Amino acid sequence: QVQLVESGGGLVQPGGSLRLSCATSGFSFASYYMNWVRQAPGKGPEWVIRINNGDGATESVDSVKGRFTISRDNNKKMLYLQMNNLKPEDTAVYYCAKGADVRRMIRVGTFVPTSQGTQVTVYS
Repeated sequence: QVQLVESGGGLVQPGGSLRLSCATSGFSFASYYMNWVRQAPGKGPEWVIRINNGDGATESVDSVKGRFTISRDNNKKMLYLQMNNLKPEDTAVYYCAKGADVRRMIRVGTFVPTSQGTQVTVYS
């Protein structure tokens, strides 16, 4: 079965950096778009960034452009999120998610995380 296991979250001060990892199994990782989604306390899930399954092209929300970088290692079936210049508003549980339709699913309210996520807390 599909398994997604996030790690790398933690406590960091504003301006700090974290690198999240997502270990995957149970599906053909290289064939899928992969995403990072976050959910802040009391809010719904927010699509953050994704990478395609071809040339590695990425897309992200404006709020993380220039600060967050997504990457993948198809041989290791791993997804990564390098987060720099973190801000308090980045505080959330971060989830990895597979598929090209995750952003749409969040928009229409049908996305449900299927993994435990990793907590990122940015505090002053």
